[in-house]
Amino acid sequence: MTAVKQNLIPFKVILILAWRNLWRNNRRTLIMLSAITIGVWAMIFMIALMRGMVDDMLLNGIRHLPGEVQIHHPDYRDDPSINNSITTPGEKLLKALQIPEVKAWTNRIRVPAVISSERDSRGVTLLGVEPISEVQLGFDLDSIIEGRFLKHSHDSGIIIGAKMAERLETHLGKRIVIMSQDPENNIVDRGFRIVGIYKARMASLEEVYVYAGLGTVQKLLELGDKVSEIAITGEDYRHVEDWFLVIKEAAGKNLQTLPWYEIDTYLSTMLVTMDGFVLIWIIVIFLALSFGLVNTLMMAVFERIREIGLMQALGMRPGLILYQILIESFFLLFIGLLLGNVFAIGTIIPLQDGVDISAVAEGMEMMGVSSILYPALKLNDMLLVNAIVIVLGLLASVLPAWHAASFDPVEALGKE
Repeated sequence: MTAVKQNLIPFKVILILAWRNLWRNNRRTLIMLSAITIGVWAMIFMIALMRGMVDDMLLNGIRHLPGEVQIHHPDYRDDPSINNSITTPGEKLLKALQIPEVKAWTNRIRVPAVISSERDSRGVTLLGVEPISEVQLGFDLDSIIEGRFLKHSHDSGIIIGAKMAERLETHLGKRIVIMSQDPENNIVDRGFRIVGIYKARMASLEEVYVYAGLGTVQKLLELGDKVSEIAITGEDYRHVEDWFLVIKEAAGKNLQTLPWYEIDTYLSTMLVTMDGFVLIWIIVIFLALSFGLVNTLMMAVFERIREIGLMQALGMRPGLILYQILIESFFLLFIGLLLGNVFAIGTIIPLQDGVDISAVAEGMEMMGVSSILYPALKLNDMLLVNAIVIVLGLLASVLPAWHAASFDPVEALGKE
């Protein structure tokens, strides 16, 4: 017990010495603390903005795929025609769709079509949807800026985007004509009354999709009970693998079941790129900070050469001197991290309701980002920043610490 206490006493003394030495030159320490604090704030703040932008891109893409997992005819993705339709879920697939990980699912018809008003015609993607399950899957009812959404599967109305209404020079309550092809490759058409106009988070999507009732579209295209796809969503698009394989097995080999990152490889590449960017961004910022940290500690060591020599002459081992300098570095890093984290959280939380970037909205839409940016503050990113700063900071401190521990006591005492 006595031996343990004797070993603990020097360490307590070293902690006290390290703390006092840190504040021997208040101005230098405060400047370095400010640099670390600003650096940590910049790391976390920029990562939160980038995470928010990438999350927005991914969610917009998944919403308008839509669905995190989709089931199609094997040839549908190469030829999205009405001939590559599938039947609605059978008993085995229905059972799999009831697992807790599945948040919602829906049947959907998705076919190319032409929409015409008395003024103009445009190519669109006609979506035949089941209104209730479509909303559960992710359609935002608040995006309807005029009129209403579809009431049921056999609703005779149609929902178009605000940009499409502008292009067609039409408005709520007017009639338009939808033309497409049936399984026999015959042109079929039907008049619809516009019952709703939606405003998408990305304006470009308003010219792509028009919504009609699933039963109405099936009747128009003479499809019976067939659909183009079965779309499924879970709680978190990052963890689709947990339940995707269950759905794939239940769907069978005759159907193509794919997760979102295989359906849209651009989105999956963005996710991987973002994870790599986070690490590179942290290291680049810290490399800039490390020069100041090493300089601060080296100056502190050179100011205390005689003092270090005296401690060695009185019996302090070089290893303890090395620990003392590293502990000074740890205190400096810890305080800087604490302040940086507090400032970052205090800056990001007020912005979580969204940052208006409509001034550059058109350019951002090309990347799939909406005009409102929502910073995403993630615990894993904060932990990564803190861990890398501590580890790399201590590694950067090894040089001045080793330099201090390697002084010859006689030569050190002779220094002025």
